[in-house]
Amino acid sequence: MTISLSHATDLVVELSRPHEMGDCPPGVRRIIPIVGGSASGPLLSGRILPIGADWQTVSTDGIADLDARYAIETAEGAVIEVISQGIRHASADVHARIAAGEQVGPREYYMRTAIRLESGHPEYRWVNRALFLAHGGKVANTVRLSVYRVD
Repeated sequence: MTISLSHATDLVVELSRPHEMGDCPPGVRRIIPIVGGSASGPLLSGRILPIGADWQTVSTDGIADLDARYAIETAEGAVIEVISQGIRHASADVHARIAAGEQVGPREYYMRTAIRLESGHPEYRWVNRALFLAHGGKVANTVRLSVYRVD
């Protein structure tokens, strides 16, 4: 048996200012509200609703644990929940460049997420029966992800 990937969509997730929680027991914590964006691709297109957030924990060795929940609304009116969990890590130099707002190519650091989608809409029930993987990076006040269905 082999596993293949099918390109599902490209996400542009718009973020607002992070709410810093500070240095908590597991690491530096922050909550980053998700305020909009878009989904565009061969299997899924729509707009990202202005609900949800990314709860991040950054460990002392610079690995960010990503835990984002938000929703996509399609042109057909389907609302699709997105649960995206992953990791991001970069060198200190690259991290400083990202934090300064510089556009850093996604090949210069590692950001991968495992995504679950869920919907009750008849045309999108197929998302309930698949897993998705994504790679991407941060660009200004957005996160851009290329999302693939695991076939």
